[in-house]
Amino acid sequence: MGIAEKIAYLKGLAEGLKLDEETKEGKVLLAVIDVLADISDELEELEDEICELEEGIDAVSEDLSDVEECLYEEDEEDEDEDECYATTCPSCEEEIFFDDSILEEGEVICPNCGEKLEFDLSDLANATGMDDED
Repeated sequence: MGIAEKIAYLKGLAEGLKLDEETKEGKVLLAVIDVLADISDELEELEDEICELEEGIDAVSEDLSDVEECLYEEDEEDEDEDECYATTCPSCEEEIFFDDSILEEGEVICPNCGEKLEFDLSDLANATGMDDED
């Protein structure tokens, strides 16, 4: 039995007792029952508002999850991309872009002038300790 039903039961008891509204005790009991009914109504309104808020929070949470998913997918796509390098051709002075695979090959052909550019990574490997043998 919920609060509203319990208060309705109390009202029924009070009516069944035929409380005299002119006595001090009758006035107090009837006033208490009326206050309890008001409290019950307020509680029902609050419960309804809480349900609405929960629905709103759930909707916001789902939207936030969608946004997070999109952001993390973009981050993962960025991580999947190869690192890009750039150099300037000494002949035509145009900037050339290339990725790790070209860097590993050790050379690139300038798309502007056809000049062959070679990369010597041994100095870089020695500087970072990649070829150190103990």
